[in-house]
Amino acid sequence: MTSLKTRIQDEMKAAMRAKDSARLGTIRLLLAAIKQREVDERIELDDAAVVAVIDKMIKQRRDAIAQFTSGGRADLAAAESAEIGVLEPYLPARLEGAELDAEIRAVIDTVHAAGAADIGKVMGPLKTRLAGRADMALVSARVKALLSA
Repeated sequence: MTSLKTRIQDEMKAAMRAKDSARLGTIRLLLAAIKQREVDERIELDDAAVVAVIDKMIKQRRDAIAQFTSGGRADLAAAESAEIGVLEPYLPARLEGAELDAEIRAVIDTVHAAGAADIGKVMGPLKTRLAGRADMALVSARVKALLSA
């Protein structure tokens, strides 16, 4: 089984051969972000860390889309959206609904969280457990709802 980083590098080569400049540019940005983090931290990133980089890049693009849309720049928002379309296939399958609630309840039981004051104790383990598999804003809202009930 190849690593995620190797898969991304292979897809960059395929985009070069296909002369798909939009896809190639996005993949190069991703590889540059991965390399920058490896240089900064002086480590070789594993798949979980690469997923965290991808997740951060997608979040940045969603924020940019909101800014461009509010500024009336639909063309730039569409370009950011296209980049998200290139990045998302590298993420693991997203958790939603009952699966997400089951993961949250498991962590709540593990850390013995009782109320809203324990949100931080629950969110810490969930960030590592659900990295790239769930929108953390949604997870935070679900944790608050479950701990308030």
